Amino acid sequence: MKRTILYAYIALMVAVGLPFLADLGGQGAQKSSGAVNPTPTAAVDEAPPSVLPRAADPVTPSPLPDAPEPAALPAPDRLTVLLPDGTVTAMDTQDYLTGVVSAEMPPGFHAEALRAQAVAARTYALYCASFSKHGEAQVCTDYRCCQAWQSDEQLRTKWGEDYDANYEKIRSAVDLTYGEYLAAGGQPVFAAFHSSSASATENSADVWSAVPYLVSVSSPETADDVPNYISTLRCSPIDFRDTVLSAHPEADFSGPEDQWIGALRRDGSGRVASLVLGGVEVSGIELRSLFSLRSTAFELTYDSSAFTFTVTGFGHGVGMSQYGADKMARLGADYRQILAHYYPGTTLVK
Repeated sequence: MKRTILYAYIALMVAVGLPFLADLGGQGAQKSSGAVNPTPTAAVDEAPPSVLPRAADPVTPSPLPDAPEPAALPAPDRLTVLLPDGTVTAMDTQDYLTGVVSAEMPPGFHAEALRAQAVAARTYALYCASFSKHGEAQVCTDYRCCQAWQSDEQLRTKWGEDYDANYEKIRSAVDLTYGEYLAAGGQPVFAAFHSSSASATENSADVWSAVPYLVSVSSPETADDVPNYISTLRCSPIDFRDTVLSAHPEADFSGPEDQWIGALRRDGSGRVASLVLGGVEVSGIELRSLFSLRSTAFELTYDSSAFTFTVTGFGHGVGMSQYGADKMARLGADYRQILAHYYPGTTLVK
């Protein structure tokens, strides 16, 4: 009798938890422009709000200690993909993922990092496919919505004489992780990723909403590993003032320039949570957007002639750092260890 009651309670908890996963929306982690850049990109950096987890979403309840993990379904062999020209086509999943990994990570990265990217990309595609964002299509090729993707023709143009070697390396990463994805509660997870972090990744709660497996963890990349790891932006006082006023006309910049910057608050990962400018508190995320900063891990100073942002890393910071994954691989970690580090608490489904 007690066992029957326990199973009934477990079923109730699963029924409560699954709607939360559906509410997360259906989106993809980090980039600022297309994947033709040598800088890795990342699912979901600039995705529209409609496909991001809502700030009001609750944290998924933890399962009972003795509750079995719900069975995860096998990854499908084909996906319906919305192409840039608006057509929808059924595509072999391995072919689709080859185009995604090629667009999202440089082929020069370590093989284990490429495998981690392949699993993250497969996971993200399955997560997107669980929502009806694109009608008959399960996923699109727009990084602002789902994930970046490049066709074979685009890859031949981008890689030139290196096409064969690059394609073989990336296809190998996709094939050697055939069917593998990350799951929680038996469902594909929201496998966000970004280019590089400033020593630690970001808590999803500080960007979107709290997700148990998207929490801040250490990330090993440094300026020695990442091109343009430290970037700067200088603004004249007039440009700085006008940019802030465009979003916050209530701000008061009537005093001396060296008094325009007020209290700065950082979140648990060290990124800017908010900064008082002209007497108005502005979030770090909004400042990143207003000034087109590469991340919210920044310092802001004034030197009597200009305001200077000094920025570390690139992207929203949530989930797997691509340069961090490459550094971990070069230090000896395999793709399973990389994924377990950046997505703690998830299960690798095979």
